[in-house]
Amino acid sequence: MTGASAGIGKATTKRFAENDDKVLLIARQEKRLTRALEEIEASVPGADVEPLALDMADPGSADVLRDRVTSTGLPVSGLLCCAGAVPQSPGTDAGDVEPVLTEWRDAYRSNVLTAVVAVESLVPLMADGGGIVLYSSIAAYRGSGGTGGYGAAKAALHSYVHLLATRLGPRDINVNAVAPGYVAGTDLFGDGLPEAREAMLVRQTALGRAGDPVDIAELGFYLCTRPGGYITSQILQVNGGAHPGA
Repeated sequence: MTGASAGIGKATTKRFAENDDKVLLIARQEKRLTRALEEIEASVPGADVEPLALDMADPGSADVLRDRVTSTGLPVSGLLCCAGAVPQSPGTDAGDVEPVLTEWRDAYRSNVLTAVVAVESLVPLMADGGGIVLYSSIAAYRGSGGTGGYGAAKAALHSYVHLLATRLGPRDINVNAVAPGYVAGTDLFGDGLPEAREAMLVRQTALGRAGDPVDIAELGFYLCTRPGGYITSQILQVNGGAHPGA
C-alpha cells in the first residue's frame, strides 16, 4: 500500500489488517509512517504490518521495493497505490511559464510516477487472480481549482488502468481506479481547507457530508477480494453525489 502514512492509505491498510492480511506500508516520511504503524497496531491487535520508507516517484525505489517483497516469500495479492499530492498553485501571472511547468511536473511525479513505479516493479511478483487499485480524484473530471496539473495527472491514471486491465486480464488480475470526492481527515490539502471552501464542497454533495477515509477504504479492499474480482477497467467514483457517474 503506497501513501499509507495518513488518510485513505492508512484507513485502507487498517481494513486489510483487520482481515488478517500481511500489509506493507509504504510512504516517504519515516516518522509519519512509524506513527501510522503504531496506530494500526494499537487498533488491530496482532496486525501483520511492516513499514517501508520510500519515495515511489524515484525509479530507484523499484528495486528496493521488489527486494523487500521478495524477501517475504509471499506473492502480492493486492497492490493499492494511494500516494499523491496537490502541488502548489503556480499563480496567475500571464506569460510566466516556468512556475506552471514546475506545478505540472510535480503533479505527474507525485500522482502518476508513484503508481507506475510501484506497479511495474511488482507486477512480476503478483499472484494470478490478484487486484490493483490506483487512486484518482474527482479533479480528473472537473479540475482542481488553481492547479491544472493535479486533475490532469489523476486523469492520466485512468488510461493506465485500462492498459493494465487488458495487459493483466489473462492472469485474472483486475485493475481499477477509485476517484474520491472531498474526503475530510486527509493531508491532501496540507494544513486544511479554508472553512468557506470546505462548506462549499460539502454543499455540492447529494448526501450533505464530506467523505471519510473509511468510505474509500472499504471499496479498495473489496476490489482486491474474489467477490470484487470481476470488476476491472473501471473508474469508480466515491463522492457522495458531488459529481454524477458516467
